[in-house]
Amino acid sequence: MKIAIISDTHSLLRPEVEEKLKDCDYILHGGDIASKETFERLKEIAPAYFVRGNADKDWAKDIPVEQDIELEGYRFYMVHNIKHIREDLSGIDFVVYGHSHKYENRQKDGITYLNPGSCGPRRLTQPVTFMIMTIDDGSYSVEKVDISPILKKGTKYPPEKEMDKLIKSIIKDMESNRSVDEISKRNRVEKKLTEEILQIYITHPGIDVSGILDRLKE
Repeated sequence: MKIAIISDTHSLLRPEVEEKLKDCDYILHGGDIASKETFERLKEIAPAYFVRGNADKDWAKDIPVEQDIELEGYRFYMVHNIKHIREDLSGIDFVVYGHSHKYENRQKDGITYLNPGSCGPRRLTQPVTFMIMTIDDGSYSVEKVDISPILKKGTKYPPEKEMDKLIKSIIKDMESNRSVDEISKRNRVEKKLTEEILQIYITHPGIDVSGILDRLKE
């Protein structure tokens, strides 16, 4: 059995990710799906389990904030932010979470903690990752899938000291009803970075430029 463990897609289901998911029997999503379209598409690819993240708004009110599932004799506990983990993890084999966009595979007190990182919009040069777990004959292995090398080709990001000006310009262009493609070309940046800045701005009402920059650094 193959299980795809993904998180923080933030409305972006990359073709490179989707191709891998098609080979999996189940999908576990650690939250911040961010759009009903992505949610529905993932369910079409394979049986999927989700938890609700902070970017999952009214459309996701029926998605649980945490849940337990059992697959092939292993018990999985899922929650978006590890800070919100419940105290009693008796009988749990794996804790699946997201939020930080940082890959993690570690063990503590007999439990394996799995954060697949983000396979959605890229934060600056942060890796774009997810996991494939294979369960076979009572044992398991976890493969880190890093598609960053694919995305790095020809990609250049502006120096961090110029990011505040870039963010202001992107927001101004959006408010002028320009498309993402137009905004990216006008500001000479990768489309994925434009999408992420706009995603943060739209999903965090009232956030200022420094707040956006802080979230890009996470």
